Amino acid sequence: MDSVKRYMKFVKPYWIQIIATIIIGIIKFAIPLLIPLLIKYVIDDIIGSHSLTAEEKLHKLVWIMAMMLGIFVIIRPPIEYYRQYFAQWTASKILYDIRDRFFTHLQKLSFKFYANTRGGEVISRVINDVEQTKDFVITGLMNVWLDMTTVLIAIVMMFMMDARLTLISLVVFPFYIFSVKYFFGNLRFLTRRRSQALAEVQGYLHERVQGMAVIKSFAIEDHEQKQFDRHNQNFLKKALTHTSWTAKSFAVVNTITDIAPLLIIFVSGYLVIKGNLTVGTLAAFIAYIDNLYSPLRRLVNSGTTLTQAFASMDRVFELLDEKYDIDDRPDAVECRNVHGDIRFEGVEFKYADKQEPVLKNINLHIKAGETVALVGMSGGGKSSLVSLIPRFYDVTKGAIYLDGRDIREFKVRSLRDKIGVVLQDNILFSESVKSNILLGNPHATDEEVVQAAIAAKAHDFIMNLADGYDTTVGERGVKLSGGQKQRIAIARVFLKNPPILILDEATSALDLESEHLIQEAIEKLARNRTTLIVAHRLSTITHADRIILIEDGEIKEMGTHEQLMEKQGLYYNLFQIQQLDD
Repeated sequence: MDSVKRYMKFVKPYWIQIIATIIIGIIKFAIPLLIPLLIKYVIDDIIGSHSLTAEEKLHKLVWIMAMMLGIFVIIRPPIEYYRQYFAQWTASKILYDIRDRFFTHLQKLSFKFYANTRGGEVISRVINDVEQTKDFVITGLMNVWLDMTTVLIAIVMMFMMDARLTLISLVVFPFYIFSVKYFFGNLRFLTRRRSQALAEVQGYLHERVQGMAVIKSFAIEDHEQKQFDRHNQNFLKKALTHTSWTAKSFAVVNTITDIAPLLIIFVSGYLVIKGNLTVGTLAAFIAYIDNLYSPLRRLVNSGTTLTQAFASMDRVFELLDEKYDIDDRPDAVECRNVHGDIRFEGVEFKYADKQEPVLKNINLHIKAGETVALVGMSGGGKSSLVSLIPRFYDVTKGAIYLDGRDIREFKVRSLRDKIGVVLQDNILFSESVKSNILLGNPHATDEEVVQAAIAAKAHDFIMNLADGYDTTVGERGVKLSGGQKQRIAIARVFLKNPPILILDEATSALDLESEHLIQEAIEKLARNRTTLIVAHRLSTITHADRIILIEDGEIKEMGTHEQLMEKQGLYYNLFQIQQLDD
């Protein structure tokens, strides 16, 4: 029950509300326990009284019913309202805190985690599993205690009326406890398997919805339908196994709880016939039996609900326990007053422990304000090298220094705040153009947003959109062309105004007109900044202060465009091949 202990840390701030809800709930559940006493009083003391006249009986009946009506119509409704309201309010606040913690945690997880985990599965845990844990608060911390209190109050009242019948009604209790323990012991495991299968369906569906254009373009709808059916069938199998076990448990437990009322009816009926019990007591006892075993049946439902909640808790904390690959050292400092001098010393990097290094013995000094281009064949390690500077990954060996200080000594967020990144496929959120540009600096003014867009050669096309800067771009910027998305991404960096700039194949997938516009924007952006350009098309980086050719994770050549062309080595050959292709 380690998950429960950890979950209770989220519950702790709301103990007062939970206790208040339980107290209100006890009053709410105690009021219906007056009904059996009312039945006994009406039958034995009013209807069955031989000392009262018919008029006196009617007078007493009206008074007792008026009093009970006041309790059930005036007192009980607000009690019921506040019990429901406080229960849901408390549970919702706890879930809010958990999701808030979850999002903070997700933002700290590394690129490596997201490369190996389906987005749909993460969403399933944050939405579905966290929502399932709500049942632990409402059922486990409130309703279970209320039902148990109801059972105890009912037993006490039954003992006060007739100890013999009370003991008979409790004969089946041991069988009830044994059956609950037996059947619900395996349910948590089955629930976890079902939840995991559902998360896999959601993960698969999330990917396919995002990639629907690929499915349609290759006309593979039938193939994808079969793949989805496979995941869906797996979930169905797990769900039916879970359902079967749950149904068996309810069948057995409800049969046991149905035996007690039959025993009471038989024994109390026999005692009434023999003259050892009043009819009112018999009727009240049968009513109390329902008040005794209805909560017990609810407890069985609670057991199923709690089992699902516990399984969801396990999955929630499994994700919350995911370790951070990149984290601040205890003595990390803020990254301030950056000049942009970057130095790689003996850097080696690999994505996983058992893999071969993708970068080997990198020694490189990039001066402040210098523009350096990284070129070479795909898979050589160019993108891996630049991803180490903002600490998207950490070096396996060696160190990277910024202005003479190891970048691992800086707080990660403050380091990344000094670096602007433009990728080949920049992500835009399904919000307005303005909102996407503001990601570069959420506190910027409208005028600053427009100036950034003008500098990025984006203002003209933005003004031609339906709602200008307020136009929504669709998921991942689907409503915009590749060149338009890139210019918005560049506008974000202009707005951020960082001292270090990383361009990772920012123009490789664009048409010539878009490439020309973006190249102008990039050259303007790179002025007076330390700039690293990962380029596939060599004609776009001939202006760089230095060009570094990386192959098989090692630096093979270095120099200006003219120097490398004169050398007639790997860069020369690569440039000639591209010229021929063009």
